Amino acid sequence: MATHAKRLVVSTLTAGTRCFSTATATVVNKGKEESLLRNISALATTDGSGNVADTLYKWVKQGSNNVKTFDIIRCVNDLRETKKYQRALQLCELMEKVKNQMNNADQAVRIDLLGKIEGLASAEEYFNNLEESSKNLKTYGALLGWYCGEKMVDEATDLFERMKGLSFTSACNYNMMMSLYLSIGEPEKVSLLAKEMEEAKIAADTCTYNKLLRGFASLKDCDAADGVLERMGKDKVLPDWLTYAILASIYVEAGLIDKANAALQKLEDMENVRDCKAFDSLIELYSRMSDLSGVNPLLKLDDADSLDKCFSEWESGCPTYDVRICNVILESYLKRNMIKRGVAFYGNLEWSGAAPNLKTRVLVANYFTSRGKRHPSRPCPACQFFNEAGEGGGEVLRLIDKEKDDEEETAEEFRERDRRSVSNV
Repeated sequence: MATHAKRLVVSTLTAGTRCFSTATATVVNKGKEESLLRNISALATTDGSGNVADTLYKWVKQGSNNVKTFDIIRCVNDLRETKKYQRALQLCELMEKVKNQMNNADQAVRIDLLGKIEGLASAEEYFNNLEESSKNLKTYGALLGWYCGEKMVDEATDLFERMKGLSFTSACNYNMMMSLYLSIGEPEKVSLLAKEMEEAKIAADTCTYNKLLRGFASLKDCDAADGVLERMGKDKVLPDWLTYAILASIYVEAGLIDKANAALQKLEDMENVRDCKAFDSLIELYSRMSDLSGVNPLLKLDDADSLDKCFSEWESGCPTYDVRICNVILESYLKRNMIKRGVAFYGNLEWSGAAPNLKTRVLVANYFTSRGKRHPSRPCPACQFFNEAGEGGGEVLRLIDKEKDDEEETAEEFRERDRRSVSNV
């Protein structure tokens, strides 16, 4: 039955006119395509049973439908979008049995599907067995994509150099190499690739510039990031929501709140932004900015009233406490010798849901040891902090006991050792 169905489908496909490649399929005859897709998607997927050729045969018989190559391509695209890779691969294999029905874009899709279903070795074997005329920009690019995705640096680099020698280069392939270097922690190579593209007169696209921004973000180079947006304007490449999200993230990290706000405003003003990831980025970035805009001014205030007022404003708009932010506030009080307010602030932390961590207690230890107050036998504010601190407080007490027993150790030496012990807190 399956063999007969395959012959019928093959003959039907051969008779049909090829309309589009995989990369350019449109919505022509959409109703018919959706009907065919429903039939294919209805195949059992839990145990892998069901045959695509049989399904096509039944669909043809039911409505005297002609199956054109375009219909199959459309189904392949839809199946890939819904991650039904096994069915999509079966359709590709069926298409390849029809002479002259697979173009290079379709072969590139099959390389990708083989990698997903059967593994990279199968994708490599298929590529190596292609005729030389079929080894072009698209099929090479599909294999390069797998090497980059698997972080196979040597293989990706060798293949990319071979592609450049054959003049099979494009922005897409450079973008894949940029992604590879970002993923392995070598962001400095991204700008080198961008420069190489410029020298080779290969036009960069939005994706290229976004990856360039990510590289500068990893390098914490705000000035270079500013230049990317200017270059996009000169090259008439339109930013997308991700461009502004990356820029905002760079500015937030650098504490440049006004510039971050401006970038996020541009993101919000973009038309037709319906990507859920865009809204997730907005929420995350605004949350981070809320912390910074509330905390940074506190570090610059000199009088207690202004400090209290500014913190209260931040606190009223903050749904939850972050102990890292509270540590900054506490440090501000202690630097100004406002010990009573510091103790009161510390006492409110657990009540507010922000349990003090080791770094919180070390701030207090630093304060008292810097004033020559070693761990005393009688109660004191420092002991109150540490005795209530549980396991973390015990660690601080051990540090102070060590400092107490070493009469030659200065408070500054203690603080330095202390800082090292909590550098990762």
